[in-house]
Amino acid sequence: MSTELTHDFKQIVLNNTSLIDVRAPIEFEKGAVPNAVNLPIMSNEERHVVGTCYKEKGNACATALGYQLVSGKVKEDRLEAWRTYLLAHPDALLYCFRGGSRSRIAQEWIKEELGIEITRLEGGYKAFRNYLLQVLETPPVSITPLRLGGFTGSGKTLLLRELKQAIDLEGLANHRGSSFGSHITPQPTQVNFENSLAYALIHHQAHSYRYMLVEDEGRHIGCNFVPRALGDYFNSAGLIVLEVPLEERIQITLKEYVVDSQEAYQHAYGEAGLSQWYHYITESIRKVQQRLGGDRYKQFLNTFDTAYKEQLATDTFTPHENWIYLFLHDYYDPMYRYQLSQNEEQIVFQGSKADILDYLQQLEYCNEL
Repeated sequence: MSTELTHDFKQIVLNNTSLIDVRAPIEFEKGAVPNAVNLPIMSNEERHVVGTCYKEKGNACATALGYQLVSGKVKEDRLEAWRTYLLAHPDALLYCFRGGSRSRIAQEWIKEELGIEITRLEGGYKAFRNYLLQVLETPPVSITPLRLGGFTGSGKTLLLRELKQAIDLEGLANHRGSSFGSHITPQPTQVNFENSLAYALIHHQAHSYRYMLVEDEGRHIGCNFVPRALGDYFNSAGLIVLEVPLEERIQITLKEYVVDSQEAYQHAYGEAGLSQWYHYITESIRKVQQRLGGDRYKQFLNTFDTAYKEQLATDTFTPHENWIYLFLHDYYDPMYRYQLSQNEEQIVFQGSKADILDYLQQLEYCNEL
């Protein structure tokens, strides 16, 4: 690959091109694009010192200071990091914030000292980010949006993951969209959520699907939120309601929030995993204390405490069905039932998982929804 500039951001997205981000770690942590790895040309401290020099003495002095700071063993280590990555990802591209001196210098060093030619992004991260924001601000009018709804525990996310026409908003936000929805790993920054969402939209549009299915969410998914234009696009969509019996929903919830969740906590925290999981559930119950009211809050918490103690004594997950039933039947179901009554005119189909899969298959081959 020649040492050129490129601004073909769409192909970078569609090809899932690997990228080397040479910005300082503090910049990368605030937001980067998918498939990018942070191999900085300057550390946070070096960037700060050079930035101060730039403000006080101008560009020439700042550039000279940068070369001085990144020299000798420091420079060798950074070149080796780039070399190692490029051997594994020979088609990777390079960028800094504006496509200016940092990526240009890195590009020159990689060519002159490693003998590897690498293309960098014209306009850098800022130009790429603006491209992705434009995607979010212009929803695809040629694709019909659909929302997948259903009572809590219906397995909506499981169904979405089976469909190539779907975009998993909760997966992109690393959150399950409820008071109990947080994972062990943190959510992405809002910038990273938006960038990943734009990638998903570009890939979806490239396949020319007839519809786009997302879960029936509010704009907020934990700490992340769907940009307004795209949120309005989704909210205008027809609603498909997944119907699942309560007992099956209890089992789906038990597996996700107890069995699988405990396994994840134990993997992350070892022997302390169960107590960490216990804290996560009790804290989640506390978040809805005001909505539950004092007496119900105590009832729900006591039911969970009892289930947890019985699990420890019997080594079985079955006792947790009791507090899950309370939350589904007495808390979430009435709220969703009311929500459905307010959106009856938007319901275009409702039925079992098999019914919905048949309906969606027909849509893919129909001229009109």
